[in-house]
Amino acid sequence: MWSHRIVAPYLFERRSIPDKTPEDLTDGHVLLRFLAAGVCGSDLPAFRGARGRIPGDDGPSAAEKDGFPIHEVAGEVIASRHPDHRPGDRVVGWASGFDGLMERVVSDGDGLAPHDPALTPAQAVGLQPLACVLYACEQLPDLAGRHVAIIGQGSIGLLFSYVAKAAGARRVTGIDPVDRHTVATEFGIDDPVRATSDRWVSQLAPADRADVVIEAVGHQVATLGHAIAAAAPGGTVFYFGVADDEAYPIDMRSMLRKNLTLKSGVTQDRRRMLELAGKFAAEHPRLLGTYLTHTFGVDEPQAAFELACRPDPDRVKIAIAL
Repeated sequence: MWSHRIVAPYLFERRSIPDKTPEDLTDGHVLLRFLAAGVCGSDLPAFRGARGRIPGDDGPSAAEKDGFPIHEVAGEVIASRHPDHRPGDRVVGWASGFDGLMERVVSDGDGLAPHDPALTPAQAVGLQPLACVLYACEQLPDLAGRHVAIIGQGSIGLLFSYVAKAAGARRVTGIDPVDRHTVATEFGIDDPVRATSDRWVSQLAPADRADVVIEAVGHQVATLGHAIAAAAPGGTVFYFGVADDEAYPIDMRSMLRKNLTLKSGVTQDRRRMLELAGKFAAEHPRLLGTYLTHTFGVDEPQAAFELACRPDPDRVKIAIAL
């Protein structure tokens, strides 16, 4: 079967590997036929050759792992040892080994759920990041009537903007050095700010501090500090970005004097959240079509990841599909 892997920084290679079969399954797992995958910001450090902090990237040979580093996947069930998945089902969710860029994928069935058959696989793969955003928003105070600021307006940050507005946020501010004015209205952004977060927060008036600040960038330590500085007294900061560093400096004086709450965490209850994402998408039928801006073929992961690595105001979600 075909598979792709990273063989050097910024370089994918297609290769043939032995077929995965039903005999490879353990209890609770399913065998999928690959239909589509999504490119996530957390995949990019591995593509660049940096060692990140994602499952599978935990050894010297991880960069050459087959199918790595894709984890957002949509596929058709070939075989199952999970009670809720049957052959022929179309499902979406997590490639639990971060090895989703191959013809057949073995994954934990608890991280998969059926999706609306009206969605193309490339559109359906957007349900996985939407599930993560919805789970994070469940951890936040009620957003209705609040000012919500999201640092980072990539594919995750734009989903946060949309979900916050759908939840009744009074004002949504989206901050990114990439110009997002052309998609601001579609994603519920009232104030699209084209700036780095340090420049934005340095000029922020006290009245413009947000009740909830979401850090959706990750991969470095500075933006968490900017989120804390941007929060209004009594506010909440949610750190969503991937932490590549083990220790983050925190301005405890600001935390104390402003009575702030700092929250973070990875997505739990994955199947429930995927089902919730499916319902949310059904209630907002334009969302996934607007979200998916670029689709590449299964022989084009190189081009897909190269696009993901460069600033582009017209890019939101990138999919790789049959």
